Amino acid sequence: MVAGQKKFHISAEEYLVGERVSPIKHEYRQGHVYAMMGAKKPHLVLASNLVMLLGNHLSATPCLVFTSDIKVRLEATDCYYYPDVAVTCDERELNGNEDFILYPSFVIEILSSSTAAFDRGEKFADYQTCPTLKEYVLVDQIQMQVECYRLSSVGDWIGQTYLAGEEISFSSLDFHCPIAHLYQKVPGLL
Repeated sequence: MVAGQKKFHISAEEYLVGERVSPIKHEYRQGHVYAMMGAKKPHLVLASNLVMLLGNHLSATPCLVFTSDIKVRLEATDCYYYPDVAVTCDERELNGNEDFILYPSFVIEILSSSTAAFDRGEKFADYQTCPTLKEYVLVDQIQMQVECYRLSSVGDWIGQTYLAGEEISFSSLDFHCPIAHLYQKVPGLL
């Protein structure tokens, strides 16, 4: 979640040096640094459920499932983002020890009222520049609603929305389950 912006421009290298010693996380977008706010319980339960479900599903594959503690580097747009969940199956990532990944195939952002517009707009546009990304997923933390954007074979992003009672499908990961499994134990769900 984006809280505030520092009003000066820094390089990506300066950002990485500062981020490695900072007690809080920041996202970097084209020379500007944004502090990340702490997440509330519904957000944390959703993220935990997603990591557990995807991690179990992908356990026999070479794919890695990451939490919000790893940055994704988007070179084409000069950004570093901390997605809530990221998956990479790229061989170049499997043995590296960087504090960011370059080749995600799947990204999840959990929406909040303060980030939803950015996550659907500019952040999604930035992620579309990633040549390995196949699915971008937005998970609502107030109601059972998941928006999944898939890259088609002709290069278009096609959206599909899943609602309460439906089965979700993340085709790039060959993952399917009732949407209720993602929202299990989420407090305050409408």
